[in-house]
Amino acid sequence: MRHYTGIDKLINSFDQALRSLVPGTTAAQRENPAVPEETQLAVSEARHVAGLMRVNHSGEVCAQALYHGQALTAKLPNVRLEMEKAALEEQDHLAWCEDRLKELDSHTSLLNPIWYSLSFGMGALAGIAGDKYSLGFVAETERQVSLHLQHHISQLPAQDNRSRKILEQMNEDELHHRDTAINAGGVDLPMPVRMTMTAISKLMTKTSYFI
Repeated sequence: MRHYTGIDKLINSFDQALRSLVPGTTAAQRENPAVPEETQLAVSEARHVAGLMRVNHSGEVCAQALYHGQALTAKLPNVRLEMEKAALEEQDHLAWCEDRLKELDSHTSLLNPIWYSLSFGMGALAGIAGDKYSLGFVAETERQVSLHLQHHISQLPAQDNRSRKILEQMNEDELHHRDTAINAGGVDLPMPVRMTMTAISKLMTKTSYFI
């Protein structure tokens, strides 16, 4: 196994950040689950859907940063590999959300660099705290993301099957990542940590919808 120096890891982290933040640089490994037919949306509906998809895209940026930060500081090689694998799977979500935003003639959030930085730092701290807490952090993150996705699915216009299929597949993946983290030994996080995560999530949701 190749030994990476501190400079190597720094360059890799910078490359991962750019791929997560610059639209069009992330390619999905899986086919977009959106159904092929397109349904006409009213202007107000399209604007609302774009806001929801922008929030979900920002959530995936946060997930990327979380996994990248944890992989950087994880102590056990198998945990580090799990984090890297999960980050790759989450790249599909980034690409799918970007595709839908383009179809809606909209854009990703301008605040994504802020969310990435915060999430990367939190992920790195979780990794330093220990692998069981790092995995617990993943489980709690994915639980909260799943709740957001289910809420957004319920807000979609009835005829918007393209967005619905994307969010449903994303939710299925997030629940799988949550279960994987728990089965690997993740522990419940202290209540203050969970409350902080919820507060940051609400702030991201409210701002990324518009910006």
